[in-house]
Amino acid sequence: MNKFLILAFLFSIGCVIGWGLEVLFRHFFTKEGKNHWINPGFLAGPCLPLYGFGLCALYLLAGLEPYIVMQNQTAAKLVLFVVMAACMTLIEYIAGVIFIKRMHVKLWDYTNNWGNFQGIICPLYSFFWAVLGAVYYFFVHPHILSALNWFSQNLAFSFVIGMFYGIFAIDLCYSFRVVSKIKKFADENEILVRYEELKRQIKQGAESRMIKPRFLLAFHSDISLQENLKNYLEKQRAAGSEALRQLVKKRKK
Repeated sequence: MNKFLILAFLFSIGCVIGWGLEVLFRHFFTKEGKNHWINPGFLAGPCLPLYGFGLCALYLLAGLEPYIVMQNQTAAKLVLFVVMAACMTLIEYIAGVIFIKRMHVKLWDYTNNWGNFQGIICPLYSFFWAVLGAVYYFFVHPHILSALNWFSQNLAFSFVIGMFYGIFAIDLCYSFRVVSKIKKFADENEILVRYEELKRQIKQGAESRMIKPRFLLAFHSDISLQENLKNYLEKQRAAGSEALRQLVKKRKK
């Protein structure tokens, strides 16, 4: 199987499995997802391209192990995992910066995490990337070529992969259309929209109106996106005013 097909398979698998891992992580290990399930990422469907690119990067980086010339094999593997973590962190940073600079949308926010840089990356999640790289190296990479060869010889699986890319293309178009509307609103009001916070507010608003919120298609609501954005802006301004009042109160003390 040529390299392009291998990477195409890995990207699709990484997108879906990474989305599943992120959903579980947010539900069981974050305060925001403690009482409900969150659809992570900017796409409407069960797909996270960041993990797709990440899995492709891990596959390519694992092939560099013979070039790490060290007597101690344990140290060599640790160096490899650090390189994997650095690469994944770089991918995360690039994705975050692109959306902030080009779309005025912040897809995730690590501002409250120690050692964060611009709220986009932080040491804690770099550590998680290193752990993920180690899991991939020991449990996935040794079997990946044989598995992909088996998959490539089964037409049913090839059909599923083709269907994935078809749905993925539709989802990209839909999601970028939504993001472009958010960008327009953000430009007009000179704000940075926190994507996850906006989705959470739309969900809470639907629940307050006794309407069952959507897990997928989070921006599909009984009221327009423009109205939801106006409500988001009002809450942000109210939160900013309250924060300012608290700061003045502390200084007076």
